[in-house]
Amino acid sequence: MANILIAEDESRISSFIEKGLSAHGYTVTVVNSGEDAIAQALGTDVDLILLDLGLPDKDGLQVISEVRGQGANLPIIILSARDEITDKVTGLEGGADDYVTKPFRFEELLARVRVRLRSASTNSRAVVAEQILRVGDIALNLRTRRIEVHGKEIDLPAREFILIETFLRHPGQVLSREQLLDRVWGYDYNPGSNIVDVYIGYLRKKLGNGTIETVRGVGYRLSQS
Repeated sequence: MANILIAEDESRISSFIEKGLSAHGYTVTVVNSGEDAIAQALGTDVDLILLDLGLPDKDGLQVISEVRGQGANLPIIILSARDEITDKVTGLEGGADDYVTKPFRFEELLARVRVRLRSASTNSRAVVAEQILRVGDIALNLRTRRIEVHGKEIDLPAREFILIETFLRHPGQVLSREQLLDRVWGYDYNPGSNIVDVYIGYLRKKLGNGTIETVRGVGYRLSQS
């Protein structure tokens, strides 16, 4: 079974999660500081992190930044009492894969852990099979998480990176807003939200206006020209 790291300074919560995950066969390590979380994530065989944002020595977002900055792509699920949509967006934009608001039911957390581990396993096999996704003048390296357009490397925040990766995996296919919300953001948004349109705009500015085409009334498609 997978090795899961819990970074949580409230012993009552960490003990509750540890007992539940251990009962389902997972190997669990518990730390209560950001520095220890980073050391464990980068120095041991960890498959997934459950990360509290309010650690005493270092904010959870700093932990994510340092872990991602060292090239670690393991799934990270934020656990936080901060329940504003802006907090969730910030966490996901900062590099987390999911966001669970406290208090939560263990069954929900377990389901999210399983989904993220399954997704990570699938992505790992895909990376082994195909390190680089290439369509037209866009090349995305899945191992280094770098993207080149017309031979020039550009920087993309985590969510924009996942969005263009989704298009590159489906070249020429029209993807609806609902499909993009599900595949890129991974949790429920208001169906009337314009977040997909906003991020498409971000990508067009960086990749070129003709890169992503609008298919009126249906969704968006990556141009193959």
